[in-house]
Amino acid sequence: QVQLVESGGGLVQAGGSLRLSCAASGNNFRINAMGWYRQAPGKQRELVATITRSDSTNYADSVKGRFTISRDNAKNTVYLQMDSLRPEDTAVYYCNTRALSPVAIWGTVSDYWGQGTQVTVSS
Repeated sequence: QVQLVESGGGLVQAGGSLRLSCAASGNNFRINAMGWYRQAPGKQRELVATITRSDSTNYADSVKGRFTISRDNAKNTVYLQMDSLRPEDTAVYYCNTRALSPVAIWGTVSDYWGQGTQVTVSS
């Protein structure tokens, strides 16, 4: 099992910045991709950004040029630097990881989710 703990959400004015962090912990696992998703009230959860173990990144068009995803493999941590925030970025942000556990031939790759952190951008 892999546990994800997010931090860094909050309230910020439009044009401001926030940095989200997500640390993965558990026993006998290896993280492959990590990413961030968000869900606004009344909307479906959507991808924000993902990053592979080799640092290949992918962003939603709505956040390109404003958000930056990065990771620290040694700490099993992923970050989301959010700049030039807009009111439409308001949502609960969820950390996601796809991990192999246990690290063995018989291990399985599964998706794990954090509990979510609220980001509110005021106009």
